[in-house]
Amino acid sequence: MNAKTAFDLIFRNVRTRSSATTVDIGISGGRIAAIAPRLEYEAAVVEVGGRLALSGFVDTHIHLDKACLLGRCGHNHGSVSEAIAAVAAMKREFTVEDVYARGVRVIERAVLHGTTRMRTHVEIDPRIGLRGFEAIKALKRDYAWAIDLSICVFPQEGLTNDPGAEELLIAALRDGGEAIGGCPYMDTDPNAHLEKVFDLAQKFDVDVDLHLDFDLDPSWWHLDEVCRQTEQRNYQGRVAIGHATKLSALPPDRLKAATALLAKSGVAVTVLPATDLYLMGRDATHNSPRGLTVAHRLVENGVVCSVATNNVLNPFTPFGDASLLRMANFYANVAHAGISEFDACLDLVTELPARLMNLRDYGIAPGNPADLVILDTDSGAHAIAELPDVLMGFKNGRQVFERRKPKLFRP
Repeated sequence: MNAKTAFDLIFRNVRTRSSATTVDIGISGGRIAAIAPRLEYEAAVVEVGGRLALSGFVDTHIHLDKACLLGRCGHNHGSVSEAIAAVAAMKREFTVEDVYARGVRVIERAVLHGTTRMRTHVEIDPRIGLRGFEAIKALKRDYAWAIDLSICVFPQEGLTNDPGAEELLIAALRDGGEAIGGCPYMDTDPNAHLEKVFDLAQKFDVDVDLHLDFDLDPSWWHLDEVCRQTEQRNYQGRVAIGHATKLSALPPDRLKAATALLAKSGVAVTVLPATDLYLMGRDATHNSPRGLTVAHRLVENGVVCSVATNNVLNPFTPFGDASLLRMANFYANVAHAGISEFDACLDLVTELPARLMNLRDYGIAPGNPADLVILDTDSGAHAIAELPDVLMGFKNGRQVFERRKPKLFRP
């Protein structure tokens, strides 16, 4: 190989989570071609200066179609059902252009905060029709230069009790839906809801990603049925449940049994700290429960888990900047993670969500896409502890953004 054409780009003096010392990363044709202590080839060079490189953050659960709604409704909602009702009242007026514009605000923030892969959940029902889906498909196309966007279609307000929803879901799956979700607690027949969702998943050979068990009453849940359906259909490793806040309300013996069931059936769990903490425990007069399932402890017992954004600036979560690093830091605080667990918290927004989404080409390794983000720190633990700036990002070897380091002007 000619030295002048061996690489298109070399990242010099990179710290990765798996390397004890700094390395160089050579990029060719948009992919990682080599990783070595020193690459002696002529190429364009990015001097990283010992800073940490990641393959980008992975957001497994976000709602781009209903983001940025705070100017349109009040947001002092005391329950999940009230938040759902508030958005449902607006959905009929959503246009493709409106959903697209609000989605742009969030996706650009996510990219600037280092997210390179994302699964967005899109509501499909007779009120919104396929307008939200069409807008998100356009976002996927228009931002492919910066982020891989996967679309999970789901019926937020029920399925068996919502005539026309199933036909719309089928239309979306035929037209690019890459996963299917569900919301059984909003259906008059939750088990039939789940059965239909799994039937469609198998018919279209897509993964399942459900909203599930989103309250703090552990006397009933749908987790058992999801695990049963997963095993019955040999869908292990292709099913995830989001929220699952009921797990946080279980005593140790029941939590141990539930964890073993999840691990055995290969069902993953996505924790959504901002929304879970905002909506859970609001009826408590004191000693309010956190309502946050401790994901990294589930991981220790064989369950694939992720931490994700969920909602941004809407009745479910009236805050947010789409930063997964901030969300991981927030999670670590609330989950009482010790310093020795900080790396495990970073796993929840990088390697583990990539596994949850069955991404086979994620990670800093030869042959994978040259998706790199550079953090102004030198280790994964410090990334969680310090909340450093994400200084620059590259997608397929092409620079996507840069954030200049703040500068003090001393007198």
